[in-house]
Amino acid sequence: MANAAGTMSQPRRWPHRWLARRRAQWRKKATARDKGSVLLSQRRVYILPTRAGLGFCALLLILLIGSINYNLGLGFGLTFVAGACAIVDMVQTTRNLAGLVLSPGRAPDAYAGEDAPFELRVENPTRLARYAVWIDVEHVPEPRQAIDVPAGGSTALVLRAATVTRGWMRPPRVRLSTHFPLGLFRAWSWWRPDSRALVYPFPEQDAPPLPMLGRPSPDGAGGAGSDDFGGVRSYQPGDPLRHLAWRQIARLDPELGGQLVTKQFEGGTVDELVLDFDALPPRLDVELRLARMTRWVLEAEQRALPYGFILGRVRYDAALGAAHQAACLRALALYGLPEEPA
Repeated sequence: MANAAGTMSQPRRWPHRWLARRRAQWRKKATARDKGSVLLSQRRVYILPTRAGLGFCALLLILLIGSINYNLGLGFGLTFVAGACAIVDMVQTTRNLAGLVLSPGRAPDAYAGEDAPFELRVENPTRLARYAVWIDVEHVPEPRQAIDVPAGGSTALVLRAATVTRGWMRPPRVRLSTHFPLGLFRAWSWWRPDSRALVYPFPEQDAPPLPMLGRPSPDGAGGAGSDDFGGVRSYQPGDPLRHLAWRQIARLDPELGGQLVTKQFEGGTVDELVLDFDALPPRLDVELRLARMTRWVLEAEQRALPYGFILGRVRYDAALGAAHQAACLRALALYGLPEEPA
C-alpha cells in the first residue's frame, strides 16, 4: 500500500516541478539584460486575443452553429470570411512588432527622488511601416507613449523611471505592445535596455552657509588689511565685487582688449573654501552629510567660488567648472558603493 501511495504521488508532483522550472526560466529571462541593440524576432513576440477578440470568436462560433443547424450557405461564407479576417489580423499584429531594432540611448544623471530619463531608439529596417506601438515601463501604468515608425526610419523617445537612492541605476524593463490593425489581438514583447544612470544625493534644502576659512594671502588680496591699497591686478573668479577697480575699468576700452581688474591690498587674508566630509558633525547621518556636500558643491559653482573637495580617499584641489562639479558629484553618489552597477 505504501508503494502504491508513493506511485500515486509521483504524477502529482511532476506538474509542480515542471511549473517551478518554467517559472525559474521565465524569471531568468525577464531579469536578463539585452546587450546593445536587439532585434525583435518573432520568437520574442507574444500574442493573445483581446476581449474584443474573444467576443469575435464567440460570434464566429454562433454563426457556425447557426449555419450548420439551418444549412445556410451564406452563413458559412460569412463565417469563413470573418474567420479569415481574424487570422489575417493576427498575422499583421505580430508583424507590427517583429523586425524592429531596439537600441539604448543616453541616460542623463539625476538626483535621488527625481525621475531618471532613459533615451530609447526604435528602428525599422523593413519596408513595412509600423503604427500604434505602445511603449511603457514595467510597474508604471502612466504615462504610456504611442509611436509610429516609418518604413526604413527610426523614432527616439524618452522614458522616465522614479529614483529612490543614490548610486547607479539600471533602467526597468520596457514593454512594447500593439493592437494594430483591428484590435482583435494584442502582441507584446519585453526589453531591458543595457544602460545606466548615475543618481546623485538630493541636495539638502536648508543647508548652512559655505564653510569659508581665512588664511594669509601672499599677494595681499582679502578682506582684512583693506586700508593698505597696493595696486590693481586682473580679475579672478571669486573676487568680491566690492574690490573691483571701477575707475580703472572705465578707462579701459573693451574693444582694445580691456578687462576687469581688482584692487590689491597689502597684507590681509583670503577666503579658502574646502568641502571636507570629515569636518562635518559626526552625529549627522551619512546620507545627510552627503546631501549637505551636494548642496555646497552646487552653491559654490553657482557663486563661482573655487572650492577644494575631500571625501575619504578622494581629494581634489580648488577648482571650478563642469568637469570639477561632475567629479565631485560622482564621488558623492558612489560613496561606499561599488564603482560598477550590479
